[in-house]
Amino acid sequence: MAIADESQARAGEKCELCSAAGAKEAYAVPHSPQEGAEAHVLLCGTCCAQVESDAVLDVHHWRCLNDSMWSEVPAVQVVAWRMLQRLSAEDWARDLIEMLYLEDEVLSWARLGVPTVAEDDDDVVRHVDSNGVELTSGDAVTLTKDLNVKGTSFVAKRGTVVRGIRLVASNAAQIEGRVNGQQIVILTEFVKK
Repeated sequence: MAIADESQARAGEKCELCSAAGAKEAYAVPHSPQEGAEAHVLLCGTCCAQVESDAVLDVHHWRCLNDSMWSEVPAVQVVAWRMLQRLSAEDWARDLIEMLYLEDEVLSWARLGVPTVAEDDDDVVRHVDSNGVELTSGDAVTLTKDLNVKGTSFVAKRGTVVRGIRLVASNAAQIEGRVNGQQIVILTEFVKK
């Protein structure tokens, strides 16, 4: 059976990202550790054109990721994560990134497809934890001390795991994360990866 046929059978001929009927494009997800249909996602023409292009995205079209990011198919999870990263300027996309959980090997695959800035670029803001390990958006970190959260009455306890962090682009000493259901700013000197 051809890859496109296997993908169509798995997806019921619907786009695996936006659920549009009549999807025909079997998109090969870059850097896949798998082969065959497991390395492909069935896409409609609209999704395929925007996934493969660096052009401006139709932000409203991609709200469909709210549903498709929960797919059990790793290739779909990877493409959803990558698209959410591209849309991270949108509040709703950042919220979805925080909710999305990927297994370690799937997250590693997803990160391979995200362009990084050259290491020798002096203008790059690098976020490092208390041990000097570089942090990236989407990482999970552990608090190394109790933190009083300004403007609230709670204390973020040492040992609390903060998943799906966001980097503060203008300040290498700050990250954002959700603790007790509230988005807070955390100093990188008080976390470890």
